[in-house]
Amino acid sequence: MSTLYVVATPIGNLDDISLRALRTLREVKLIAAEDTRKTKRLLTTYDIKTPVTSYHEHNKWTKLGYILNRLEGGDVALVSNAGMPGISDPGYELIVAATQRGISVVPIPGPSVVITALVISGLPTDRFSYIGFLPHKTNGRRRLLESIADERDTIVALESPHRLLAALNDILLILGDRRV
Repeated sequence: MSTLYVVATPIGNLDDISLRALRTLREVKLIAAEDTRKTKRLLTTYDIKTPVTSYHEHNKWTKLGYILNRLEGGDVALVSNAGMPGISDPGYELIVAATQRGISVVPIPGPSVVITALVISGLPTDRFSYIGFLPHKTNGRRRLLESIADERDTIVALESPHRLLAALNDILLILGDRRV
């Protein structure tokens, strides 16, 4: 029976990849990548020649069957743009589908933007909640922030650089002078 390897990739510095991850990426029959261009940059750096197919938010339902079929003939690695697949990216659906079909799913741990952000935040790390990416639209973002306003544990959220200023303004508006 084949295996779906869920492989963590660097979140910035390409040297932050494990030897086990590199070995796995060399040995599988196919790599399913959120962004093939970013993944090929990583693979080129380490002279890995494994074929790559795209698997992202906009094609996940059409590619799901293809990847599951490829798993019938050999091992596949799932990678995201950065960090651990399945955390705020479409890898989750592939992992669920593989598990439901009895395919072995093996994590190859490594960098995680969630834990990295938490550790360097200077906020308490003993109890925290991760809420994923903030909604793109102002109203949705504000509703989410209002729903967590009374939360006292550290909250970890992700935001894209081009929406960061608007998100920080909404955080100030809804959460006040809370440390962020």
